[in-house]
Amino acid sequence: MDNRPLADRMRPSNLDEFIGQEHILGKGKVLRRAIESDEFPSLILWGPPGSGKTTLAYIISHMRRENFISFSAVTSGIKEIKDVFKDIKDNLSLFHKKTIVFIDEFHRFNKAQQDAFLPYVEKGIILLIGSTTQNPSFEIIAPLLSRCQIFILEALTVEETELILSNAINDKERGFGKFKIEIKRETIRYLATISNGDARIALNNLELLFSIAPIDDKGIKRITREFAIENIQKKHLLYDKSGEEHYNLISALHKSMRGSDPDAALYWLGRMLEGGEDPLYIARRIIRFASEDVGNADPKALEISVAAMQAVHFIGQPEGDLALAQAVIYLSLTPKSNAVYKAYSDIKKDIKKTISSPVPKHLRNAPTSLMKKIGYGRGYKYPHNFPESFVSQDYLPKNLKNKRYYFPTDHGYEKEIKKRLEEWIKKRAK
Repeated sequence: MDNRPLADRMRPSNLDEFIGQEHILGKGKVLRRAIESDEFPSLILWGPPGSGKTTLAYIISHMRRENFISFSAVTSGIKEIKDVFKDIKDNLSLFHKKTIVFIDEFHRFNKAQQDAFLPYVEKGIILLIGSTTQNPSFEIIAPLLSRCQIFILEALTVEETELILSNAINDKERGFGKFKIEIKRETIRYLATISNGDARIALNNLELLFSIAPIDDKGIKRITREFAIENIQKKHLLYDKSGEEHYNLISALHKSMRGSDPDAALYWLGRMLEGGEDPLYIARRIIRFASEDVGNADPKALEISVAAMQAVHFIGQPEGDLALAQAVIYLSLTPKSNAVYKAYSDIKKDIKKTISSPVPKHLRNAPTSLMKKIGYGRGYKYPHNFPESFVSQDYLPKNLKNKRYYFPTDHGYEKEIKKRLEEWIKKRAK
């Protein structure tokens, strides 16, 4: 009996067996044409775990009938890889046969290590196939990227994962087809759903259930949905707190709140929390949102956001998750204004592009007699000595006199602020 894991046994050996990635591997699609052509390029396969990157690399090697060497960036070092480059060069010069070098998890090599591949790819000594779960734009050096074709693999759909599971259940040579096993469509659908587009996880879960399922008096292993739920504790969530998905999800949360959609905002919040994100990181981003996208349209938004952060800090998880959810709902539904954000952005631009003028003397304190003598504080008008505690005087440097940065909107409480500001501007102009 083959003792390899089910996921390895069921690995497709050709493109006809390969399930998924029709957008690049279907008849006439770009990657399929490249594989079948004489001018096969070096390439980077970018996609989530279990989407078929490694399998595809092996299929390519079989179809191309070229030498194939596989390394893992997790376990292999650059020195080890460089040692085989000499044999590869000899093979090319003697037999005019190229070698495909497959590097799994290529992003694990740092920039300097990746440089070692560049001359061999550039001169056509090797055909490089790199697989990565991380965005190549951030993780792979630009010179190498420019010499490789990038192909994006997508997470498998539930239907595609169901088909993979069904094949494993029915395959008599590599799967469980020769065993008496009863598993209903609803159970297969459940396993496909909780794998979250990762074929390896789906097959590993199926293998686990098969190994522990009891045999009834008819010699049948019955795997029900309830049995699967009981023995597979948690859905696999694709989430890397230091990778691109981290930024994708926080962006989705931010944009959903900005778009006043509390249901979507709650969903993305849940995806982050259930994926293991630090709740205090989310709290910090929520506080930022309260000032950036709500501002003075609802000053209470900042209070609620800070309170949510304090609640998370005080009671931890999972109780603190509800405080974040409450804040997210409030921020989604409250009036929006980016006037504070725009005002401060303009301030920063002026600080960078204008001279750093000294503080006008009438705005300076004069705690010593010398300071008073040279004019510190002279001419300052104390607003509380005037009606309505307001008096017109200059507060900005001369080079920025009468410059305006804050333009309140008509949204929420900012409408009242706008009205008050316009009255003071009129009084100041008199």
